[in-house]
Amino acid sequence: MDLNFPSWLIFAIGFLAQLFFTARTLIQWFDSEKSKHIESPAGYWIFSVLGSWIMFFYGVLRNDFAIILGQIISYYVYLWNLSAKGIWKRMAPAIRLVLVATPVAAVILLHNTVELFRNLFSNSEIPAWLLLFGSAGQIIFTLRFVYQWIYSRRRKVSALPLGFWIISLAGSSAIIAYGIFRKDPVLILGQSFGIVAYIRNLMIGIREKDGAKDGSSGAKDGSSGAKDSSSAEKDSNSGAKDGSQRAETITEDRQ
Repeated sequence: MDLNFPSWLIFAIGFLAQLFFTARTLIQWFDSEKSKHIESPAGYWIFSVLGSWIMFFYGVLRNDFAIILGQIISYYVYLWNLSAKGIWKRMAPAIRLVLVATPVAAVILLHNTVELFRNLFSNSEIPAWLLLFGSAGQIIFTLRFVYQWIYSRRRKVSALPLGFWIISLAGSSAIIAYGIFRKDPVLILGQSFGIVAYIRNLMIGIREKDGAKDGSSGAKDGSSGAKDSSSAEKDSNSGAKDGSQRAETITEDRQ
């Protein structure tokens, strides 16, 4: 299999993948700013599927195992979220079959290409320590979707919790550092924009959490106030009852 693509075309494919990832981030960010709540819109997962596939092929063309590593696991999490959003069941069976089977076919093709497979794990252009560092960054970045999947499955709803953005920030920082060492503009530019969105979502999530805490505290204080008022009313009624009893006693004594 001839993979001697010109460098400009390889980078163009990588930037196209990042364009889809940027679009998903913008969609999610816009919806969250609008609602003042961390949203998980369907468009985020649709663009994730498209971007993931293109990035997978970009990693193959770059002979870079660290780029490829996180794509397949994340991809199936994206499909699960499409199902949770009710989009998956509305797709034609043939499209669903292609979406599920294509990553598997791609991996089989990769394994059958012995020379390419060897290069992915032992690339003379990438030092072993750097490959391990980049792989670690991709693993961390991928774990955010594993965390999101576990969190969402337990609640039976597609959600992007606060922990998702914390893990995103850590993994993205490592990938940017890897991209700097590799002199890879696709990784650097794509992840740099993402970091801004991750920090903003963290701010929205923390503010929402603090607001919920204050609301809960206010409700508790209100309940305590109502309890005190009820107690005072009870004491007043008790006092009135005692006064009434005294009046009755005095009347009886006069009689």
